[in-house]
Amino acid sequence: MSTATELNEETIYDEFKLIEKELEQCMRCGNCMAVCPVFITEKTEAGVARGKIALAQAIIDGKLDIDDPDMYEHIFNCLVCKSCMQNCPPKVNLDKIIFALRAAIVKKKGLHPVKKNIFKLLHNYKPLFDLGMRAGGAFQGLFMKQIPSGQGRQLRFPVGILDRKRVLPELSATPFRSQAPEKVTVKNPKATVAFFTGCSINYIYPQFGKDIVTVLKKNDVNVVIPRDQHCCGVAVFAHGDVKTAREMAKANLDALDKTNADYVIFGCGSCASTLSHEYKEMLKGDAAYADKVEKWSGKSIEISTFLMKKIDFRKPEGEVNATVTYHDSCHLKKTMKVFSEPREIIKSIPGVTFREMSKPDACCGSGGTYNLTHYDTSTGILKRKIEDINKTKADMAVTACPGCLIQIIDGIEQFGKGQKGTHYISLLAESYRKEKKDGKKE
Repeated sequence: MSTATELNEETIYDEFKLIEKELEQCMRCGNCMAVCPVFITEKTEAGVARGKIALAQAIIDGKLDIDDPDMYEHIFNCLVCKSCMQNCPPKVNLDKIIFALRAAIVKKKGLHPVKKNIFKLLHNYKPLFDLGMRAGGAFQGLFMKQIPSGQGRQLRFPVGILDRKRVLPELSATPFRSQAPEKVTVKNPKATVAFFTGCSINYIYPQFGKDIVTVLKKNDVNVVIPRDQHCCGVAVFAHGDVKTAREMAKANLDALDKTNADYVIFGCGSCASTLSHEYKEMLKGDAAYADKVEKWSGKSIEISTFLMKKIDFRKPEGEVNATVTYHDSCHLKKTMKVFSEPREIIKSIPGVTFREMSKPDACCGSGGTYNLTHYDTSTGILKRKIEDINKTKADMAVTACPGCLIQIIDGIEQFGKGQKGTHYISLLAESYRKEKKDGKKE
């Protein structure tokens, strides 16, 4: 397997100074201040895109040292939600700048030992990581108690950086990929898809995985669930460990290449955007994987896009009585440009009343691990999202991203009005399942 040193050309993640052309595009106009969730919450210049670009230029010019602990904090105090990029007249790619800065820090200082060991387990020792997650699922009751709503757990006593008041998701005692068959076939299939589960569905929300398979079966689609798929690598990449992220990307491309699938579908906007967009950047200049990257990034789509644009979607007939609002995940809306498709699916479900919140694409503050490392700022961002949900008077908040859902459920329990949080695809699966009970077609 090739490494960064075997690339045919250096990328911005190998040589930070290559990002200077991107920095020069910034007009210093401050449009990013109006939409940056971190700036809106903290009101500091270093928290906004313009400030981070100034810091990056100062590092390149030798005026600031990337080793400075304050510099580390500024560079990692970013959700990489891309809100600033949507509001930027010259379209500066802040995501590339942030990822390049973080890679430069890791290259110079090395990765924090805790992160290094977690990423190593996740990629190189998958069976051991699986065992650890199974053990966590089996024994979580010893250190976490169920909350009354049943939507998660809270710590019984302080543990590290975790706040006791926050609601954490329940780990599954059996990962989804250990429960599901590797292949699900139907008569007269419209297509064959590879299902990239991602970590959240595999370890936390296996029911979402089952619901996705149900929906695909009901739409006459063959499903392949590759056993040797890895984490998509977005969290690893976002923390500056480009080497491990590249290895994960290659392992996933190799796994997908064995499926002969027509498309790769996702129930997570972050995984979808990583395979469809970030892999091209991660593996740029790697001739050995150029064809695989081009092939599978082009076939990678979130499930709503597949249902609404790639096949003849069968509208459900089972009634689901719910008033629903939908949160746009940053990666799905701002990177994948998916907006209308999940809404069309939600509105197609009998009995569902859809209510749009005022700012559905405002970041919820999750940011992968940002809500762990910057919980206070993350919670401030989250509170605004829950207030927006509350105003809709919906009894259910749905999204396409399990990571966002973890954050939103935490927010509902702290600031909400008893709403239920779930994946929108689970509503569709519920409607299909109710068809049989209602005496309608399967």
